[in-house]
Amino acid sequence: MATTAGSPSTGAVCSVLQAPIPSHSTGSWSVTDRPPDERDLVLSAQRGEREAFSQLVRTHQRRAYAVARAIVVNHEDAEDAVQEAFLHAYKALDRFLPDQAFGAWLHRIVANAALDITRRRKVRDADELPETVASPFRDPAEGNELRQRLQDALAKLPERQRSVIVLHDVEGFKHSEIGQLLGIPEGTARSDLHYARSQLRGILGPVRRDL
Repeated sequence: MATTAGSPSTGAVCSVLQAPIPSHSTGSWSVTDRPPDERDLVLSAQRGEREAFSQLVRTHQRRAYAVARAIVVNHEDAEDAVQEAFLHAYKALDRFLPDQAFGAWLHRIVANAALDITRRRKVRDADELPETVASPFRDPAEGNELRQRLQDALAKLPERQRSVIVLHDVEGFKHSEIGQLLGIPEGTARSDLHYARSQLRGILGPVRRDL
């Protein structure tokens, strides 16, 4: 996107992305929905208004991070993917049609950035478990053991199946949305979820029969 007088520079966009990723959701809409004023924000950002793009970043940053984390697992890689994705989205903003769902468009860019990182890094750190995955285990008597068992189980899943189960069961994405994010048919997303749940049940045993 050509930079006009008053439009945010790439450096300014980077400064927005340095803000901590919020730990809470910034909205209740689905990935395929838009908050009521989002179209106006997109139009303003396309005109080069810095605050409009900053608001889009703040609105979608947490969910974008969740998408990246489901794919790369490692916290630092997820943050890198989010920053790369927002920079790419900023540069491609002039090609975005405002009547589309900005979230769906952005999250696909995030998924591509995360997948690129996993391809670049053949050896990934699988020691960290996404905090959101561990959230059901709040009983101190069970937490540590179950967290470790789930961490080990997720690490044994193929990359795509792990991404599907985290995106669906933890982050609440629909099968069609997961298919779009990962570039797979909706039916494949469904079968991957079934496979991942079956594998986790087999590994975790009776402690998590509700998976």
